[in-house]
Amino acid sequence: MAETIESVLNTISSFIWGPWLLIPLLLGTGLYLTIRLGGIQFLKLGAGLRLGLLRRKDEGSDGDISQFQALTTALAATVGTGNIVGVATAIGIGGPGALFWMWVTGLLGMASKYAEAFLGVRYRSKDSAGEQNGGPQMYLERGIKGPLGKILATSFAIFTVLACFGIGNMTQGNSIAANLERSFTIPTWVTGVALTIFAMLVLVGGIKSIGRVTAGFVPVMIVFYVLGALYILIANIVDVPAALGLIFADAFTGSAAVGGFTGSVLIIAIQYGVARGIFSNESGMGSAAIAAAAAQTSHPVRQGLVSMTQTFIDTIIVVTMTGLVIVTTGAYAFVDDNGEQIPASLMTGEAFTHGLPGEWGHWVVTIALAMFAFSTILGWSYYGERNIEKLFGRRVVVPFRVFFSLVVFVGCTTPLGAVWAFSDVMNGLMALPNLIGLIILSGLIVRETKFYMKNDPKLVATTAQVDAFMKGQPGWHEWRYHEKNLTS
Repeated sequence: MAETIESVLNTISSFIWGPWLLIPLLLGTGLYLTIRLGGIQFLKLGAGLRLGLLRRKDEGSDGDISQFQALTTALAATVGTGNIVGVATAIGIGGPGALFWMWVTGLLGMASKYAEAFLGVRYRSKDSAGEQNGGPQMYLERGIKGPLGKILATSFAIFTVLACFGIGNMTQGNSIAANLERSFTIPTWVTGVALTIFAMLVLVGGIKSIGRVTAGFVPVMIVFYVLGALYILIANIVDVPAALGLIFADAFTGSAAVGGFTGSVLIIAIQYGVARGIFSNESGMGSAAIAAAAAQTSHPVRQGLVSMTQTFIDTIIVVTMTGLVIVTTGAYAFVDDNGEQIPASLMTGEAFTHGLPGEWGHWVVTIALAMFAFSTILGWSYYGERNIEKLFGRRVVVPFRVFFSLVVFVGCTTPLGAVWAFSDVMNGLMALPNLIGLIILSGLIVRETKFYMKNDPKLVATTAQVDAFMKGQPGWHEWRYHEKNLTS
């Protein structure tokens, strides 16, 4: 029975993430928004990094956490197993050229991430506890009037709650427990107990607690991993140009079967590059808009710019480090004793072990995977919390936090064959209503972005100055003072 369920889920996942549904919709939406917004992700990347990493919050503005904490919370949810195992899967099946398509997905996805974060802040409101609440479950209903908006918003909320227990919980815990057992012989139940306790200590405090933890934890874990990768690339610097050449050439030709390496054609390279790219950075899925909505920001444009840097950091920096290490060391073509390609779950570890002295490489990947996966649990808890509140009200939030923490133990100690396939399906179904909403609401996004940029082109306006030039604009007074729901 379990095998049948897993087979059915894999079939559904293959269709959803195949070349006829999500891949063209994701790339098409990203390209469409890139054109309509005038390449905002390229022109304003520096400003977004400055706002998020240096300025960090807009003084005198509403919000539960700083812009920096909103960014690190979103990064916590996205920088996970996808940056280690997901990249290896894409390259292992799609060839080195899949990394190129992950870059394309990331660059176009920055426009999608900007748009959904903009809408998350634009249509946010305060809940009964006085906390900011926003995301696709809010802006799809408030921005798109009538039954369509309600259907899209409710669908997103349902799929997100289901997805948070899969990709945001059990699969992450399972990866941590399996790797710690393999590397340090720590029993899975011990890891399960420890993670459950740590998760509960953080999650019961809500978004402010999550924001404080991720603000300190996420930068450390990213720097730790990137430094390990940089050491390998510097040590093998003479091989990097050839690796880059292979990636670009393979992106348009596909790879022929060599030894134990699974052969692929162009469509497979694109399919796995895009699918794993979205799995890693979540651009277009709408999840990061939930964290963005809690930020202390004086205008939706500003948080949109901060949020789009999350995709840049996740894909253009972290994913690139993993991919280049795998290709430079040749780990994508490593074979086992039977002459078969090593599994993706081991590929990144083998690449780091080959590139770093002694056992350091294996330890770096195991520790990084544990940190990445635990941070994902924290970020996705908040995504699930906001959407279960949408469906059942504020009264279920605290019980959800406790239950979510307990489910981590189940993930650590139970085989999860069908859960991985279920997670892929739910992630894809999350993206569909959100992408439809981004296209429908693109006119509002473009119009309000252009107006803001016209009045604050250097993004240095104070909250008072923003209030002054936004006075009288549609929906501004309601957004600023939360007098009533926004209207378009």
